[in-house]
Parts: sequence; structure tokens; C-alpha cells
Amino acid sequence: MIDSNHFAKADMLIRKPIDEVFEAFINPEITSKFWFTKGSARLMEGVEVNWTWEMYNLTIPVLVKKIEPNKSIMIEWGTGKQQSTVEWNFRSLAPSKTFLTITNYNFQCAGEELISQIRDSTGGFTLVTAGLKAWLEHGVQLGLVGDKFPEEMRE
Repeated sequence: MIDSNHFAKADMLIRKPIDEVFEAFINPEITSKFWFTKGSARLMEGVEVNWTWEMYNLTIPVLVKKIEPNKSIMIEWGTGKQQSTVEWNFRSLAPSKTFLTITNYNFQCAGEELISQIRDSTGGFTLVTAGLKAWLEHGVQLGLVGDKFPEEMRE
């Protein structure tokens, strides 16, 4: 459950049928076109998978808490102070229009660290929704997530 204002949110209209938008997050072969570079398996309720961003040398454990086909996905991801909950909600507005909302909450920190995580998550999921839109609607891989911190800026 979302605690007061301690959440990050991004949403976007995707001009594709709901089943295509939903599948884009369940199937790592599709998700890797606009978000992470590798997923260890399809999302299935009760299963733990790993998502990898090779450009950042980062792998995150993901526990799939709940899946309602073409309606919602809920996961817990990260560890320790970096653990949180993410929900995707899908709403069909027309046969080829899906409204996607991504909400990240249950952050494990407080104060300035909480503000930083909410800010980073909001920006990150905004890039994810934009990348998804470009991929599904136009077949274009924008590379937004990798370009957020170009190699030249990484330590």
C-alpha cells in the first residue's frame, strides 16, 4: 500500500493494444529493447528473476508478487535500503490505446535519501515509459536508460 506522498509515479498513453504493452514488461526479450539489457526469465507470479543493466554493471533481484494479465504487475526489487515495490497498471482506452501507470513505493529510507530515491525513480520510470512508447509505436530503440549516465561520466 502506498504511504502518503512517499512514492514515485510515471504514466503515459501508449498507442498499442493492452496485451502488447503488458507483454513488453513480462517478456525480457522485449523489455531489453527499452529498459534493462538482460532479464533472467519471463515474469511469473511468485518467481524471483534478475534484471541486468550491463552498461552500469548492475544486476537487481526482482520478486514478482502479483500478476493480473493485462491489468497489473507488482514486484519487490532491490535489497536493503534500495528495496522497494513497483506496480504497473494497464488500462485499455480503445482497441489500440493503453494508458500505463508505473508507481514505485515502500522505500526503505527517510529524509534526504528518500527524496533522492523518489526523484531518481520518477525520472527513471519516465525514461522507461518514453522508451517503451518509442519502441512499441515506432520500432525505435532510443537508448534512454544508458544515456542517462554516459560512459564518460561513470566512475
